[in-house]
Amino acid sequence: MPRPLLQMAGGIIALVAAVQAVSLMDGMSRLRAHAEPTALLDGCDDVPEAVILAETLHQRGLGIERYMQDIDRRKAELATAEAEITQKLVELRRIRQQLRESDDTTGQAQSDDIARIIALYDQMKPEQAAMVLSNLPPDFAAQILVRVEPQTGARIMASVEPAQAAVLTSYMGALRAKKN
Repeated sequence: MPRPLLQMAGGIIALVAAVQAVSLMDGMSRLRAHAEPTALLDGCDDVPEAVILAETLHQRGLGIERYMQDIDRRKAELATAEAEITQKLVELRRIRQQLRESDDTTGQAQSDDIARIIALYDQMKPEQAAMVLSNLPPDFAAQILVRVEPQTGARIMASVEPAQAAVLTSYMGALRAKKN
C-alpha cells in the first residue's frame, strides 16, 4: 500500500478509538451501582438466607465500629503515656545533670582534701609517716603512698615493717593496675 493511504487508515482508526473511549468514559458513570442499604432487604423477607446474611453483616459492622473505638481509645492512652514518659525523661535528664554537677563539686573537694593529706605526708619524716600509715587500713595507706612523691614514698616504705610493706605494695600494684 502506498504511504499516504496507510497514514489515512491510521488516522481513521485513531479517530474511531477516540470516539469509543469518550463513549466508554460517559458509560462508566452509568455502570456504577448505587445500592441503598435500607432498601436492600425490601421484598426479601421471605428469603431467610438473605435476612440472616444481612443481620450477620450488620453485627460484624457493629463489631468493627466497637473495635475502631477501642483502637482510638488505646491510641489516646498511648499518647498520654508517651507524654508522661517524655516528661519523666526530661526530668531524669535534669536530675542526672544536677548529679553530675554535684559529683564534680564533691570530686573536686575530695581531690583537694587528698592533695592536702598527700602534702602533709610529703612534709613528714619517713619514720613518722610509716608509723601513721601502719595504723591506717592498707587500701587507704596504699592510696596515699601511690600519690606521694616517689622518693618520699620509698623512704616511708623503707621505714615500714617488711610484712606491712608487702601488703601495701600489693595494694599499690592493684591500684596502678586499676588505673590502667
